Amino acid sequence: MSTPTVERARHWLTSHPLALDAALAAGVLVCMVAGSFVDPRGEDGVTWGLRTPDPFSLVLMAFGAAALVPRRRVPKTVLALTGTVSLVESVTGDPRAPVAMSAVIALYTVAASTDRPTTWRIGLLTMTVLTGAAMLAGPLPWYAQENLAIFAWTGMAAAGGDAVRSRRDFVQAIRERAEKAERTREEEARRRVAEERLRIARDLHDVVAHHIALVNVQAGVAAHVMDRRPDQAKEALAHVREASRSALNELRATVGLLRQSGDPEAPTEPAPGLARLDELAGTFRSAGLRVEVARADHGTELPAAVDLAAYRVIQEALTNVRKHAGPDAKAEVSVVRVGPNVEITVLDDGTGEAELPTAGGGHGLLGMRERVGALRGTLTTGPRYGGGFRVHAILPVKAGPRATAPTATEKDPV
Repeated sequence: MSTPTVERARHWLTSHPLALDAALAAGVLVCMVAGSFVDPRGEDGVTWGLRTPDPFSLVLMAFGAAALVPRRRVPKTVLALTGTVSLVESVTGDPRAPVAMSAVIALYTVAASTDRPTTWRIGLLTMTVLTGAAMLAGPLPWYAQENLAIFAWTGMAAAGGDAVRSRRDFVQAIRERAEKAERTREEEARRRVAEERLRIARDLHDVVAHHIALVNVQAGVAAHVMDRRPDQAKEALAHVREASRSALNELRATVGLLRQSGDPEAPTEPAPGLARLDELAGTFRSAGLRVEVARADHGTELPAAVDLAAYRVIQEALTNVRKHAGPDAKAEVSVVRVGPNVEITVLDDGTGEAELPTAGGGHGLLGMRERVGALRGTLTTGPRYGGGFRVHAILPVKAGPRATAPTATEKDPV
């Protein structure tokens, strides 16, 4: 028989368990009838001879085999029926027909479908009742091999069924653990992808918000003085070109992180940090914002993540000042090392009348909170007494594991 045929037959039998049990019952009936023609008692107690089974024993065998058909649905009921048939055969049958074979199959089914304590209780009860009835009620000697065979076969049926159930439970447990581990890996991968997308979104927001704001301001200046002061217009356009070039370079570096290992290498540059703070302030000064920088961090070497977060916080704060604090605003930036932390403060004295922010319409302060919170730092933002706005961030010099960003009552002006 070919392998596909065997697989189809196995699949059909698996999907039709009642037909399989009916075939098993028929096979058990054939074995019991064939065994009933064998007489183990020869003249000298060793040879085997032929005998004719009693008609009542044939009826009991047929009834015991028929009871096995629903053995998967009601295994304990089937065991009770086959055990009763075996008891009747033990009391009335002479010589005994092998009706107990149906009880052995039923006991195996019960052991394979229930727990171990139940198997022990039912198995011992079945062994004791059937073996005791065969030893006490029959005309044969109590120690005859037929009686001992009932004891051995019932014991092996209970042990075999329990072993099959244990192996099935073990395989199921392994399968469940493997599925759980696979789900855990998938969830971890999704979480890491979400975190990376959020980080890239923050970087893109910082780059676009900063440089596009500068381009917008300088383009407005150029349009305003184009006719009357062409030299100043040319200078403003030069700043536009420089800001757009910087934006493109940073965008190219960020997009380069998304390339796969087999893709052509993209031009990249080191992530910005406080070493480029003067350059950052210069870009805002060229856009018309007065910026003063004061540093008292004593040459502290910051981890890359902390250095980048500090730079982005200052960049975002100055961008907000340029966009919303008014044309005559002045910004003050301070970087101070205080114990195990570095404190960053950005102040402005603007009126905020140039362009009022829409409530909840931006992501700048949200991005700053996420950056600072990811490093287990704190961020405080809000209006200053007497006018202006204040951004204050405390970053640990030694960045710790991710923590939930602290909440603050504030309005994002970006």
